[in-house]
Amino acid sequence: MRIFEWNRLLYLHSNLCRCYKIFWLYIMSDMLKKGALVPLCRIFVIFGIFVAAQPQWSEGTDLSRSRSALAAANLSPTVLASVLTKIDAAPKSFQRYLAAVLADRREDPLLLYLVDKGNALPEAYTPTDLVPLEGTGLSVSRTGHRLRKNAFQALKAMDLAARTEGVTLLVSSSYRSFAYQLEVWNRSVAADGLAETEVSVARPGHSQHQLGTAIDFGSITDAFAATKASHWLAVNAHRFGFSLSFPKDMMPVTGYKWESWHYRFIGEAAASLENEYFGGIQHHLLSFLDKL
Repeated sequence: MRIFEWNRLLYLHSNLCRCYKIFWLYIMSDMLKKGALVPLCRIFVIFGIFVAAQPQWSEGTDLSRSRSALAAANLSPTVLASVLTKIDAAPKSFQRYLAAVLADRREDPLLLYLVDKGNALPEAYTPTDLVPLEGTGLSVSRTGHRLRKNAFQALKAMDLAARTEGVTLLVSSSYRSFAYQLEVWNRSVAADGLAETEVSVARPGHSQHQLGTAIDFGSITDAFAATKASHWLAVNAHRFGFSLSFPKDMMPVTGYKWESWHYRFIGEAAASLENEYFGGIQHHLLSFLDKL
């Protein structure tokens, strides 16, 4: 794993600091019992200087490593400059967002895994926490829809919020196995040809749907973009950790045509980081995280 050595260094550093702090606390406690107030005050000062001097390291959140990852993420010069400008304008906010995102990734490595034309999932990969959607109060196009538990819980919250505003979010596609995606691919090639399929359907293993955290809403056609549900999602989805995977006019970046209906759950922290620093483009954020 690329960050293994870095994590080991951080672990050793943090434990060394912890030992020093425990040692000083023991000394201070002992001196307080003996009534040595003045020396104790001096030690408090020394201890405060020591703590303040410790670098506030966390995996990947120092700006130099972030800049290196951005440079390696194959972003266009314009996008790279825009992201760096935003980071320079609010570096502490960026580090806070990033720390939360990396914590989510440590807990669930596939939550933010880059799945695109160049990065595939194993054929045998199947999420172990898939939840059936029927009977849960959600609007579904058919039986058999499933999502990972975290995506399901976020969708439930988002669906409730949408319903309070008179909006129905119809789930039309969710988890797809490698084998099912192969069927989708073959049907599209037979109906529309290889060239059209390449920009509108993911090859088996390269589909976000295999992650169990991607959802297609509504008609799964361009007509969805004009619906009330689409407009609501465009404004509100990020609040619940969902992100539009294939935005308009981004085919040179994502490799796919605009899909106004396709959202992926990436978590609230990542969705906020994407919106605040990466122009709302999921692929830019995930490409950065892939290099971090």
